[in-house]
Amino acid sequence: MPTGSGLDAQLMVGAETTWGTAVTPDHAYEFNEEGIKLDPSFLEPTGLRVGTKYKRASRVSISRRSVAGDVTLEHATRGMGLLWKHALGSALTAPTALTTPAYEQVHVPGDFRGKGLTVQVGRPEPSTGIVRPFTYTGCKITQWEFSVSDNAIPTLKLTFDGRNEDTGTALAAPSYLSGSKVFSFAGATLKLGGTVSTTSGKTSVSGNTAVATVVTEVSVQGQAPMAADRYGIGNGGLKAEQLENDTPTITGSLNAEFNKAELYDLFTNNATTALVLTLTGDPIGASGSNDLLEIILPAVKLKSAAPNVGGPDIVQMNTDFEAYSDETNPPIQVRIVSGDSTL
Repeated sequence: MPTGSGLDAQLMVGAETTWGTAVTPDHAYEFNEEGIKLDPSFLEPTGLRVGTKYKRASRVSISRRSVAGDVTLEHATRGMGLLWKHALGSALTAPTALTTPAYEQVHVPGDFRGKGLTVQVGRPEPSTGIVRPFTYTGCKITQWEFSVSDNAIPTLKLTFDGRNEDTGTALAAPSYLSGSKVFSFAGATLKLGGTVSTTSGKTSVSGNTAVATVVTEVSVQGQAPMAADRYGIGNGGLKAEQLENDTPTITGSLNAEFNKAELYDLFTNNATTALVLTLTGDPIGASGSNDLLEIILPAVKLKSAAPNVGGPDIVQMNTDFEAYSDETNPPIQVRIVSGDSTL
């Protein structure tokens, strides 16, 4: 029964065949909040006219249309592959079958060209109870942040840049994946060091060690700068496809108790270390595999670390890091094991 509140809201996403051309979104996501909006550019009159000192409404026009905003959702055990594909520009087209019913996805940075998403947000109207559809085309993920912290469900925040908004497209009917759960901080592990290798397109780390330090939060962020202002004559005020135009970055942070040998010395020695963040969920049927999300950063440098005494409590040390290319392995790999046979 309609409530007219955010309880009736919905989020749907679909991969576009041709960038900027809307498709019917076919992936439904449970989400926490969203802030996607149309951002038009208004041209205001500046000409002087005797007897008139206020700008005239008849001369105001919209010259450009653009879409931007964030979506935050709890990281589920199913259905997330499409989002990671577009966050990294991954070339993966289909998961690899393991033992039924488990499948594996390996996402590494790739080419963003030609990749686009149609994102539809259903926003409930309080006065009528009607869920109004807002459909956004030509969306690319320009930034993302994955966070896992103590006593909390891991979240994924996505920043979208899109081409246009349409409110006339019908609201898609959501169909949520059966058996989809969420990961937990209790199932998270963090390992540092070891030897990184990539075989048959999959990166792994051997000989690494689980951190002994009490780490209460890990965050990993990615940014792919793009030219999002490619407006040209004949485009009717709509942008051409966003293209990468600067060096992408992967950064992150660790909130932890102070540990000189394990963390601080990495910072002062300008050491390079591998970082592996893994979240393990429930068994996937009788496959022998568990739901899994694994983020591998082969070459991490700690960029700041400040163990300061703030009183009688345990000394904390918040550490910022950046992931680099080691010129052999992908700078980041996101591996998913789930019951998803498709992205």
